[in-house]
Amino acid sequence: MRFKKGDAWKPEKGTPMIREGETLVAPLAWPDKEDGLAPLAGKLAYSVNLFCRQEEAKDMTGGKPVIMRFKGPVPAWILIPHILVMFLAMLTAVRGGLEALRPEGQTRKYALWTVILLFIGGFILGPLIQKLSFGAWWTGFPLGFDLTDNKTLIAFVGWLVALLAGGRGRGSRWWVLGATLLMLAVYFIPHSLLGSELDYTKVIQ
Repeated sequence: MRFKKGDAWKPEKGTPMIREGETLVAPLAWPDKEDGLAPLAGKLAYSVNLFCRQEEAKDMTGGKPVIMRFKGPVPAWILIPHILVMFLAMLTAVRGGLEALRPEGQTRKYALWTVILLFIGGFILGPLIQKLSFGAWWTGFPLGFDLTDNKTLIAFVGWLVALLAGGRGRGSRWWVLGATLLMLAVYFIPHSLLGSELDYTKVIQ
């Protein structure tokens, strides 16, 4: 059934499983659509039950539905650069934070590179992946609650403040150190938590 839509379970439309070696498999298709494809960011809840002749059905999910979110394909030539750039941004941020611990540390160049890398990875490549995967360029503040988008925005603003407010003065290292700690904190938030989710009550009848 469609997640959070309030649909009733439809066992009469259950999909039979096929044995492939020692594994039981079944294709998952979007209900009530001719092409069988789910809309981007759409979630379906599945109940997995096994029937064997006249025996009582065995619930394979412990009474809890399996929730799946559908996404579109993302080419490797976009995904890999995004991952690499975001990793480099984190690496540069940590390097800047370590430099900030030295009284005479050169922090400004690391702040500048972190801002550049975050912008490329989080605001150019990131939205492109979001659009291909879930049909929307941006689902963070102020348009939504996607924590992946929001934590990218928070980290970027933190480093932009460190770059601008710190200037070239001796106090800049404290801004950089604060931005580093902020970025470490937001990176502890799991990826795709509270991610894009289609609201069926507004889109699909």
